[in-house]
Amino acid sequence: MTLTIITLVATIALFVSGRIRADIVALCALVFLLIAGVLTPSEALAGFSNSVVIMMAALFVVGGAILQTGIAKVASQRIVRMAHGNETAMFLLVIIVTAVIGAFVSNTGTVALMMPIAVSMAAQAGKSPSRMLMPMAFASSMGGMLTLIGTPPNLVIDETLREHGYEGLSFFSFLPVGALCLVVGIIVMMPLSRMLIRKHSARQTSKGKTIDDLVAEYNLTAEVTAFKVEARSCIVGKSMAQLDMRARFGISVIEIRNETKRNRGLLRTVTQSMPRQNTVIYAGDILYLQGPEDSIANFAKEASLKKMDSSRFGFYDIGVAEIVVMPQSRLVGQMLKQSRFREQYCLNVLGVKRNNDYITSQLPDMRLKAGDILLVQGQWENIAKIDKEEDDWVLLGQPREMAESVTLDYKAPLAAIIMFAMVAAMVFDFIPVAPVTAVMAAGLLMVVCGCFRSVDAAYKTINWESLVLIAAMMPMATALEKTGTSAAVSHALVGMLGGIGPMALLCGIYFTTSLLTMFISNTATAVLMAPIAMSAATEVGASPMAFLFAVTLGASMCFASPFSTPPNALVMHAGNYSFGDYIKVGLPLQIIMGVVMTLALPLLFPF
Repeated sequence: MTLTIITLVATIALFVSGRIRADIVALCALVFLLIAGVLTPSEALAGFSNSVVIMMAALFVVGGAILQTGIAKVASQRIVRMAHGNETAMFLLVIIVTAVIGAFVSNTGTVALMMPIAVSMAAQAGKSPSRMLMPMAFASSMGGMLTLIGTPPNLVIDETLREHGYEGLSFFSFLPVGALCLVVGIIVMMPLSRMLIRKHSARQTSKGKTIDDLVAEYNLTAEVTAFKVEARSCIVGKSMAQLDMRARFGISVIEIRNETKRNRGLLRTVTQSMPRQNTVIYAGDILYLQGPEDSIANFAKEASLKKMDSSRFGFYDIGVAEIVVMPQSRLVGQMLKQSRFREQYCLNVLGVKRNNDYITSQLPDMRLKAGDILLVQGQWENIAKIDKEEDDWVLLGQPREMAESVTLDYKAPLAAIIMFAMVAAMVFDFIPVAPVTAVMAAGLLMVVCGCFRSVDAAYKTINWESLVLIAAMMPMATALEKTGTSAAVSHALVGMLGGIGPMALLCGIYFTTSLLTMFISNTATAVLMAPIAMSAATEVGASPMAFLFAVTLGASMCFASPFSTPPNALVMHAGNYSFGDYIKVGLPLQIIMGVVMTLALPLLFPF
């Protein structure tokens, strides 16, 4: 017992100091308990096979797909519009929406769904996501108190009541308690969350240009026009060589896109390709033309093309990037048409930046100079290949990262269907699928159905630090139970406070549960404390309802630690939080919540 307590205290001290990564600290504690013989190898590794950890990994993938397909952006835009740009209104909307979802979906699933939305919303509003993410995680736990299925500790106390011959709790028995938790949480979190803005705003670093930045900088939307090839068009069936559009009209086809729709237009498949001499034009193709406006108009009239209402660029298969011409480059002094970018690298040059001038017309006859910046367009893998030609130019940015950041918005309906199916499987009992199975299936479908550009992109969405932290700390609960530490503390508390009165005992049970949850999972704490609360209520001759609610509240309303609940761990990396941030913001909230609820429970559930 002594060794376990020393290990726990040392682990907490290292967490608070923040000098060593939290996952490394957790692993060190785990290995030490394993070497010391407190835990067996199977007990020590049990956390890594725990369904909660597996579910968290899959939910990271699902959340990444929501972000990748643009669902998060659409949802965040609506919240921003509803808030009318008011930061306080945005904060309240995120908290309330998260709590409502958390009432019906596991708090882990709720945070995984809401996290990309909050990050996207903060980016659009030009705000730091740090202020919203931690309160959002806390709100998911508060929302879990609104219904019976909101959080596992609720089910634990319901089962305890039934086992002791009491009537079970109804679906909305928790609603008054949960509503009070949410009100208290909002009042306390609004001022405390501003500490996170001040702390983390300085950590924001400027990143390279995004694809949207490049499109705006070179004014590509104005320079390029999209036309759809209809079945009656005279160019259907002809190759690019036969059309010879550059020689005849002085225009270029920079992209050919084809979109097919299924299920009444709900699902789309989009393909993009670079035109070559042998590329054949088919009915339904969308041509992106660059050149003089009158020349494009003449060609479109002759070929009977239909102008598209929107020339919005999409960079699903084809991307853009900038390269800088080096002083010793073979390109210096050459005309652009002599560079053979299209023939050698399958790339188009869409524009040239020289000093502060942007040149997008008469490009073939332009002579290049050292220091010119060329905006090139092509398949992402072809852009990546030219990075090896360091003697002639330097590629600005990282094509792989840029490609993976592209929003695959045409996959959004499919991702939404998968997400709602997952939520339905988790909410409705008549669907015979376990929550972890539903989440794993959803994550796999997101990858298989192309909601990510690659499998590697899906793996990159997983926050391995958070997973290792949770998995390595779960066996600590086993060590505390195995050595009798948890039981000794709990029984001692009942012995000391039971004689004073039910109110003192209620307060003791609440804060003991809250304290234990800081170090072991909330479900494990509820399982441990519920029988003790029931026996304590019986000893003092009081109704067990308030005492059992104190257990589930103490277990669920734990905010002072990143590993006490999965939602707290989920947002740790995305919000760039340290262990100390949870202490500064979460501990005051946890204490205030405890005081309010221990005063309110006897009023809601008289002794």
